[in-house]
Amino acid sequence: MDIKHYMNEVGQRARKASRAMAKADTRAKNQALSLIAAAIRREAPALRAANQKDLEAARANGLADAMLDRLTLSDKAIATMAEGLEQIVALPDPIGEISNMKYRPTGIQVGQMRVPLGVIGIIYEARPNVTVDAAGLCIKSGNATILRGGSEAIHCNQALAKLVKEGLAGAGLPEDAVQIVETTDRAAVGELITMPQYVDVIVPRGGKGLIERLMKESKVPMIKHLDGICHVYIDDKADAEKALKIAFNAKCHRYGTCNTMETLLVARGIAPQILPKLAELYGARDVELRADDDARKILAGYPHLAAASEEDWRTEYLAAILAVKIVDDVGQAIEHINAYSSQHTDAIVTEDYTRAIRFLREVDSASVMVNASTRFADGFEYGLGAEIGISNDKLHARGPVGLEGLTSLKYVVFGHGEVRE
Repeated sequence: MDIKHYMNEVGQRARKASRAMAKADTRAKNQALSLIAAAIRREAPALRAANQKDLEAARANGLADAMLDRLTLSDKAIATMAEGLEQIVALPDPIGEISNMKYRPTGIQVGQMRVPLGVIGIIYEARPNVTVDAAGLCIKSGNATILRGGSEAIHCNQALAKLVKEGLAGAGLPEDAVQIVETTDRAAVGELITMPQYVDVIVPRGGKGLIERLMKESKVPMIKHLDGICHVYIDDKADAEKALKIAFNAKCHRYGTCNTMETLLVARGIAPQILPKLAELYGARDVELRADDDARKILAGYPHLAAASEEDWRTEYLAAILAVKIVDDVGQAIEHINAYSSQHTDAIVTEDYTRAIRFLREVDSASVMVNASTRFADGFEYGLGAEIGISNDKLHARGPVGLEGLTSLKYVVFGHGEVRE
């Protein structure tokens, strides 16, 4: 295959489809999403079978446990994909919405209209659910998309792409509005990220190595985050029962996700009370604790205990490893987080309203939480229907990126024959 020629054809088809999608009405877009959701439920056995092929190949190739976790498509995951599409159907269509209309002294009216970005290239590893989430959000927001999933999920992605095209065709929308790159050749990624004439935005979802490469090589703007170094700070005014539940869930619900807690900060005044109880919970899951000197004194006897290094505070483990540090107060916790956080998601557990608000205002992250697990940092959980990714950038989109994050604003002007003097 001539990769350059193939990707140019994909890009041309996507650009043409994007023009049709930009003017598609809400009814047609919602119909397509409903048809895709129904097809996913109908074809659940076939999707599981395709996923099983991918899993068998991944295990044979020695894929890491975190990646296998992301690759696995359970019955619940299939149902969640369909439900996510139906949530998107229920959301208001942002396209064409006019806001901020103001009269100017000249007599003209100036406002802003929400419009699609155009063509969105999405590059991701392992996660087959991204195929559906991305397709659904791009369809509803009037964009075309080019999806380049990882080779480890090729069978499942192809099966899902077939169902997406079925839904688009059934609603009278162009099938090329959602295209899966059919080759697993990595050269296709290099072409996709250097086609600004066809692609308006790149959204990478994958490991640090992938995103670092794209940051260096892409000629197309990106919506991305590099690391998920998330913190939970347990304040000395925390409710102990809440703290135990949140700190356990934030780490142990799933290890291989970007919103999993990687560093636990505990106020000095509550550490002797809370850390031994947390150690029991973590010990049942064989979590290794890499702790500072003060925390290790309290955790003495814990079977999986090691001294934390400077590097541990800036590491995204994606594994059963947790860095633990004792801090004096909320101010020191905020200082540590802003120094080491990847600006993804950070949480405080406290019953003190003033400290909670200070944490919300001063922690410079895309999602900041009070008395909740970092695992809630997710488009589905935020009511966005799904997410195309999470951005810790500060321009355009920040946090879980849903429908609105896939649109832009243009100025519109209504006049009555006015001319500028």
